[in-house]
Amino acid sequence: RLGWLWSGGVGLRMLDMTGLSDSVAGRTTTGLSVWSTATAAATSALQPPGVDVHTDLFVDRRTYKILRDALQAGAASPLRLKCREFKAVDISASEIVTLLESLDPSCLRRVELCFNNLGLSGLSVILPHLSRFPELRSLKVRYSNVDVRHLMPKSAMRIRSVARQLGMLPSLRELNLGSSQLSGNLRQILCDLQAPLESLELAFCSLVPADLAFLTQSIHAPALKKLDLSGHDFSQGLLEPLRLLLEETSASLLHLDLMDCYMDDSNLEVLLPTLLRCSRLRFLGLYGNSLSTAALKDLLQKTLELVDLHVVVYPVPEDCYKPDQQESGWDFVVDKELLTAATAEISQILENSGRTDLVWTYNPCVHGALDYFSL
Repeated sequence: RLGWLWSGGVGLRMLDMTGLSDSVAGRTTTGLSVWSTATAAATSALQPPGVDVHTDLFVDRRTYKILRDALQAGAASPLRLKCREFKAVDISASEIVTLLESLDPSCLRRVELCFNNLGLSGLSVILPHLSRFPELRSLKVRYSNVDVRHLMPKSAMRIRSVARQLGMLPSLRELNLGSSQLSGNLRQILCDLQAPLESLELAFCSLVPADLAFLTQSIHAPALKKLDLSGHDFSQGLLEPLRLLLEETSASLLHLDLMDCYMDDSNLEVLLPTLLRCSRLRFLGLYGNSLSTAALKDLLQKTLELVDLHVVVYPVPEDCYKPDQQESGWDFVVDKELLTAATAEISQILENSGRTDLVWTYNPCVHGALDYFSL
């Protein structure tokens, strides 16, 4: 196959295999996934043999040894692997470090670690190895058992270590710490960052008012394009800190996720004037909140003035549920007729407004979150 690459006096110098889903790129029989596209550039065969293969890599416990061996063997191969995005699921900190040390440092822009049970100690092991990647702009550490709520002297030292190592990533602009338990310690985690973040995802992170107050006063707030605070209770003490934070982000914010935040109509009413100041907003996620059809229609009519807003993921209205007796007792289920009527009213408002570009949906899976690199 390599002989074909160099036939006819013209050699393939670069193959870009980034960006395609598994359904297009396919998986190996063992599950190893290479997300890919098909863009190639040819140059003269007078150049030294070798092909730069740009790719995104996904690895899990089943495929770790395959990828480790391939990366280590590739050091002497004419195929030079250039990893753009690296995602590791359910492998240990030491295994992640082994793979990172085998990657070319010039191209990596994102590292995503999830379901790895790293804890604060594992994260402390990995972060020092990220500073060799000068183009690293995105770090996602989700569902990794990072818990800093109950600080002991040793864990306080690890937080300082994590903060220092994050501060040694000068290109970092996106940070996702989803499902980490950070209560009252957001300042300690972010305090050494040298440049403002543009994307911050803190879903289900047990934040307290002091965390949002820090964020509001930080260098990050006026630069944020993407903010995810899903999974926090904004029905009471966090509502005003959230409103103040949104005021600071209003000039830059493009994507806002507030799903499963226990908000009712009165909470939304408090936030609405500030939301309307987010004039560049493209995506608004409110799925999983207790909002009525009337409140949603009011939100729709008032946000029609946000000309860049293209997707709103709203909850099934609370007045579209009905009590239903199950074997385990009474529960509430969706009344399909009421939901159909509510969605018809929303569709009618959209049609009458002429905003055919604006999508309102109660299905959170239809329109996914905007990726930082597409903002």
